[in-house]
Amino acid sequence: MADSDRIDRLIAAVPSALALRAGLDLGVFTRLGDDAATADSLGAALKVDPDRLSRLLYALASIGLLEVTGGQFRNGAEASAFLDASKPTYRGGDHALLRELWGADLLTADSLRQNRPAALHDFSEAGPESAAAFSRMLAPGGVIFGRHLARELDLSAVGSVIDIGGGAGTILVGLREQRPRIAATLMELPTVAAVAPSILAEYGASDVTVEEGDITVAPSIGRHDLAILKAVVQVLPPDQARRSILNAARCLNPGGEIAIAGWGVVDNDRLGPPEGVFLNLTFLNLYRHGESYTEGQYRAWMTEAGLRDISRSRLTDGTTLFRARLG
Repeated sequence: MADSDRIDRLIAAVPSALALRAGLDLGVFTRLGDDAATADSLGAALKVDPDRLSRLLYALASIGLLEVTGGQFRNGAEASAFLDASKPTYRGGDHALLRELWGADLLTADSLRQNRPAALHDFSEAGPESAAAFSRMLAPGGVIFGRHLARELDLSAVGSVIDIGGGAGTILVGLREQRPRIAATLMELPTVAAVAPSILAEYGASDVTVEEGDITVAPSIGRHDLAILKAVVQVLPPDQARRSILNAARCLNPGGEIAIAGWGVVDNDRLGPPEGVFLNLTFLNLYRHGESYTEGQYRAWMTEAGLRDISRSRLTDGTTLFRARLG
């Protein structure tokens, strides 16, 4: 006989996730750091009413992200390691993006009924202000991903890197923290390329070359040892997704490496991993043609581009990473 346990667990998971996002948005975990604080002192520091804040703090304690003793709150082990922005392992930089993605997820039924994205996001039609706002929203997460990628790749022979469609280009900031001499280029659409230099300057990366271009149309004007495509292929229709990989391969020097990453990848049976399966629903609400493509599709496009030694791995944040070399 069926029971409702699975349904109950799914429903119960939502408030916990929203409490986590609220804590990140307010900066609770970073403000606590390695110290303990009362709701009163934390409320004063965050400029919010302490009595109302205490409801959130106890909620976060109930799910193990905070610990509370004698009215003093401190970060739990996971929050200390991953939710404190002062730590190199911080994973909360995308909290502003989560607001947009989760808000879009609420519109899935509307998108299906209307046969169009109910929360349409079009990079090509974005004005300067919206391009700047969206790029800034992605910037902290870009730094974190760059650090993850630097740990995965051997950068010892990389003299130049290009981030294709990388928003503000902050992936390059994280990637070069240990190897700042790597020459870095960001290739972006004109509206994003126009705002990227000022954001990069805020991260101390004024030396990044910003190149206007559309990877679905043509490769970069230069050639590089490493090319990065993060969350690009998944927002394109199939023909443009294919061309983006073909052109990205043409950005490489012989023997150069490509890193294609994103949550928008699913197994060939389309049942996993969860990040790709459910992001596919989010895409219904945001993009006219974006899709979580299968591993088989990625491998076919990469092989056609002349890439070899194709591998697939999963980073600690759930991002799928494809790696391959040219020639």
